[in-house]
Amino acid sequence: MLNFMSPKPIRCSYDKTVNIPIELFESLNGNYFIGYADHLNLGKGTNAWARLYNPPHSGVNLFVNVWTVTEISESPFRAQFWFNSYPPEGPFKTASVTSSNTAIQPAPVPRVELQFASGVSGDPTGGVAAFVRDGEPGTTLVETENGKLIFPPGGNFLVFLTVTGDLSAAAEGRIAFGWWEEKIPYCF
Repeated sequence: MLNFMSPKPIRCSYDKTVNIPIELFESLNGNYFIGYADHLNLGKGTNAWARLYNPPHSGVNLFVNVWTVTEISESPFRAQFWFNSYPPEGPFKTASVTSSNTAIQPAPVPRVELQFASGVSGDPTGGVAAFVRDGEPGTTLVETENGKLIFPPGGNFLVFLTVTGDLSAAAEGRIAFGWWEEKIPYCF
């Protein structure tokens, strides 16, 4: 007679693997930063911009993860995205940014700067106008790049805002970024 009872369970040993998003990995290591430029005034013949600027001697590569453009106006707008360009001449400011991991003390300090300017004339020069997005009044444009936009020391990722509807209308917007930085390995 056959015994159809199941045999003792076999216990297998498995290796456990955990996958985490690259953004979380970089944040855990203190390399992920966020910041925004607010009250960007444009319209009435002027434009505004904000950029992540990687200084020439930073020793890091900049990996853009996410950007948002929020426009508060009554006119449609355009966001142009430039790689390694020069913004229109004129005074600019540097925005405060923060590490996304506030558990690390002292807090990590980014090497990349978030710079911005309002009410500027002219267009960016040099570099590459990589892509454009159009927005309607009161909307937010957002894109997650997952670090695929990479800028070495001396490079930058610039967002340039213009009003496309009523050019005589005043507008105000904000631009935010999330990015991480990785030290450049030095080979001898």
